Amino acid sequence: MIWSAQRAQTPALASPLVTRVFSGIKPTGPVQLGNMLGALRTWVEDQHRADSFYCVVDLHALTIPQDPEVLRRTTLELAQLLLAVGIDPTVATLFIQSDVSEHTELAWMLECTVSFGELRRMTQFKDKSDDAEFVSAGLFTYPALMAADILLYDSDEVPVGEDQRQHLELTRDIATRFNSRFGETFVVPRATVPKVAARVMDLQDPTRKMSKSDDSPQGTILVLEELGQVAKKIRRAVTDTDNEVRFDPVGKPGVSNLLSILSACTGGDPAQLADQYDQYGPLKADVAEAVVEYLRPIQERYAELAADPSGVHALLAAGADRARALAEAKMITVRDRLGLPVR
Repeated sequence: MIWSAQRAQTPALASPLVTRVFSGIKPTGPVQLGNMLGALRTWVEDQHRADSFYCVVDLHALTIPQDPEVLRRTTLELAQLLLAVGIDPTVATLFIQSDVSEHTELAWMLECTVSFGELRRMTQFKDKSDDAEFVSAGLFTYPALMAADILLYDSDEVPVGEDQRQHLELTRDIATRFNSRFGETFVVPRATVPKVAARVMDLQDPTRKMSKSDDSPQGTILVLEELGQVAKKIRRAVTDTDNEVRFDPVGKPGVSNLLSILSACTGGDPAQLADQYDQYGPLKADVAEAVVEYLRPIQERYAELAADPSGVHALLAAGADRARALAEAKMITVRDRLGLPVR
């Protein structure tokens, strides 16, 4: 199905009784299979049970130096991929963060609410700033922008991985403090861990998560990678020497990773799937086939969308209109609470 490229009218806002979900993704680096099975698949499911806001957070990408043309291109490509994996812009609100200026306005106000000590304790800042030649102030304060992303839309739920849980807790603290000082203004969001999310590990080092970094190209499957190359990487995945197929993430991490991927792509239980194999070769062959067939329609849909970028731009503009309607209303309340002029 090709969605209309017409710019949609801003719909009525969702009922406050409906659960609202917010998630964002940075346009830095290609999307890999772990992102797809661990997060984006859940986004597609959530949009049918909740009022879902999905955002390409291009402002967050600026915390490290970016080539402007590359950032512009990767932002559009990521939006196209989100549509290709199944985000329906007639159901969910999909937009680019920088298209809604209220994100940065609220971020400053929250920076004045959070303490230096709280930001300094963020482990991601410590990890990303160690040994870096240049550390931007934005890298230090970006948890306040992340909090603004979430609180601006009265988000009830935020799907998070372990690496973002600390930031979500800080968001909760910021919302609670603001409400205490200035009156009830923000919904205090809760973290959710998707039940269906798969933990996909590196094919060459199954003790660590699959990553979109360049550290292990043969261990990482990219969602838009050539399908023959995808199958080749899976056939070369690290297992062990005893050739026994069983689901044991601690004792047999490589084999268990393959079973988890097969489970995520086919819907089977990994332990039960293990009973179907007595050698690694057939398991790898089936995993390769399952992943290739899982990615094929996504790649085909992506190619269609990439052929008409004007249509994608129109869909994103419509999503920004819907997001802005909520953001503007929220900022009227925030400005009034702080004693600032209300526009």
